[in-house]
Amino acid sequence: MIKALSKFILKKIICWKVIGSLPSNEKYVIAVVPHSSYFDLIIAVLIRTYSGLKIKFIGKKELFNPITSFFFKFLGGIPVDRSKNTNLVDEVVNLFNQNEIQILAIAPEGTRKKVKKWKSGFYYIALKANLPILMVSFDYIKKEVVINNKFYPTGDINKDFIKLENKVSDVISRNKL
Repeated sequence: MIKALSKFILKKIICWKVIGSLPSNEKYVIAVVPHSSYFDLIIAVLIRTYSGLKIKFIGKKELFNPITSFFFKFLGGIPVDRSKNTNLVDEVVNLFNQNEIQILAIAPEGTRKKVKKWKSGFYYIALKANLPILMVSFDYIKKEVVINNKFYPTGDINKDFIKLENKVSDVISRNKL
């Protein structure tokens, strides 16, 4: 029932369509680019709910305050303290290896603001855990969520980032409207 309701809201009420699909019974990292609005979370939760997949996401620790912590953790959130220089990549790789995470969504920009350079954590998580990256974008002009094919990082981050950026280069984010 909740799956059907989520799909109905996404496709019939807010009129978004999904191009591509998220694999089931596999481990991977989802890189959501561009991340420009809180509305991205609503769309992502609707897709997650109707897909039936348990997708975790990393968010800044400030989202997980005493009032909102339960809600964001319920949605699959993992708080990250960005002020500390911890080895988050290895911690997340261990969670994948221990099967505590199957699918992890990360916004490579690390913020909803426009940035010139992505953070590299999502890339190194996928590389160290030997997992593919799925580039997912929310195009607010076309009202499309585009799920690209799996991309396996090679270890050459500069070349790989060019390929990954090309997958989402034509997307119009909410903050560009």
